[in-house]
Amino acid sequence: MSWESTVLYYQTINEGIKQRLGGLHSGQILLASVDFDPIEKMQAAGDWAGAARVLADAASRLDKAGADAILICTNTMHKVAPEVEAAISVPLLHIADATGEALVAKGCKKVALLGTAFTMEQAFYKDRLVDKFALEVLVPNDADRQIVHEVIYHELCLGQIVSASRDQYLRIIDSLVADGAEVVILGCTEIGMLVQAEDTSATLLDTTHVHAERAVEFLLS
Repeated sequence: MSWESTVLYYQTINEGIKQRLGGLHSGQILLASVDFDPIEKMQAAGDWAGAARVLADAASRLDKAGADAILICTNTMHKVAPEVEAAISVPLLHIADATGEALVAKGCKKVALLGTAFTMEQAFYKDRLVDKFALEVLVPNDADRQIVHEVIYHELCLGQIVSASRDQYLRIIDSLVADGAEVVILGCTEIGMLVQAEDTSATLLDTTHVHAERAVEFLLS
C-alpha cells in the first residue's frame, strides 16, 4: 500500500507495454493512491471493515472514471478483495491468481510465502493458493514472521533499504528452501526493493512483477 511499491507497479506496467508495442507506447492507467497511514492503523486495530470501505470507495471511483479492470497493488489488502469486487462492475485482477498461475506454469508444488504477518498467517491468501492451484504453502516460524513483518512496515514502506535486514531475509529464505520450498514468493509488494534474484541462489517470485505483468496482458488483450 505504500507509494514506494506503487512506483514499481507504474514503472513495470509501462515498461511492459513499451517492450511489446515499441515506439512511444505506454500503459493507460488510472491511479488512486490512498493515504496508507490511516489504513495501517486500521490493519493494526483489526478494523478490516473500515479498510475495506476505503479501498471499495477508491475502486468504485476508478470504475466510474472508465477503468476496464482494477488492481489492488498490495498483497495484504486482498483480504478485502470481496468487498472491493462487490463495489465495482469490472473485473478485479487478483494478485494471488497471478501468483498461482505463474507458479503452476513453473511446475511448482511446494512454495514458501513471505509477506506481512496478515498475509503469512491468515487464510485469505494462502488458502487461495492451496484451494485454487493445489500448492503446498510454507511460512517462516513465529520469530522469523515477526522479523519479515517489521522490516516491511518500519523500513521498506518508508523507502529504507537496510543491509542487515537483507541478511535476515536471506537467512529466512535459506531456511524455507531447506524445508523443501521450490520457490519463495515475495508476497509483499515492497519486498522486491530489498531482495532480488542476484542476492540468492533460491528461486524467487516477486508478486509485484507478476501482478503488473498480468495488468500488461489485460491491457493488450
